[in-house]
Amino acid sequence: MNPATRTVTSADGTAIGYDRTGEGPALVLVDGAFCSRSFGPMPELAPLLAPNFTVYNYDRRGRGQSGDTQPYAAEREIDDLEALIDAAGAPVHLFGISSGAVLAMRATAALPGKVRSLAVYEPPLLVDRSRPAPPEDYRKQVDDLIAAGRNGNVVSFFMTKVVAAPAFVPYVLRLTPAWPKLKAVAPTLRYDFAVLGDAFRGQGLPEEFRKVLGAIDVPTLVADGGKSPAWMHNGVQAVADAIPHPRRTTLPGQTHQVKPALLAPALINFFRAESRHGTESRDGAES
Repeated sequence: MNPATRTVTSADGTAIGYDRTGEGPALVLVDGAFCSRSFGPMPELAPLLAPNFTVYNYDRRGRGQSGDTQPYAAEREIDDLEALIDAAGAPVHLFGISSGAVLAMRATAALPGKVRSLAVYEPPLLVDRSRPAPPEDYRKQVDDLIAAGRNGNVVSFFMTKVVAAPAFVPYVLRLTPAWPKLKAVAPTLRYDFAVLGDAFRGQGLPEEFRKVLGAIDVPTLVADGGKSPAWMHNGVQAVADAIPHPRRTTLPGQTHQVKPALLAPALINFFRAESRHGTESRDGAES
């Protein structure tokens, strides 16, 4: 393990690696599929947030410098977040992107009092038939590919059958430096699917997840990109409609691969406002 890596221990004994940068109120970042604190949007986003917050950027279990204790359950990832939040000093601001947004929402609902405010960017929920749904057995197909050690095929299947990217995308990716990194963490795609549950079948919000959203009792920024496809907008709007205290925004010109330089100002404005509101509320309670 990198000697500079900080760690916390989750409830099942799993070591969770993280970085801490900046000053100010604690802000925890939650990655989506295939990403880690050294790969994806967070390495660029964290320094942009650090002048305003103490930023905690961590490796989800099975990635980077974090352990992968078995058997896996989505609840263990909530335990991981709770351990990190406790180390940061609850309550914290929480931001999640893609499947990490779904995990952040589940954690906020499950850990009352430990999240001050929440922001999510494009939780990938397929709630209608505005695009073809993945195969009914898509999770089993991925499990079988992983069991056979065909990590590259896992990435290709995800891109074409789940994300519905054009067929040439995996071939292009194979020629980039990102390909080995994607293959290395491909087995953790099962974890993202477990976090999503049944929310990617094109049949509306599952009742289980609707209850999760209804239990999120903190201000929540729900964001998407102006150039993202209709199915993504529809899923994001379904989330906003089900959360008690939403703040809805769309970042012009952005897609699911949002530019951190354009995302950061929206997060800073939202979390700074909620930090001030929290301070004013405490001062009012004490006077």
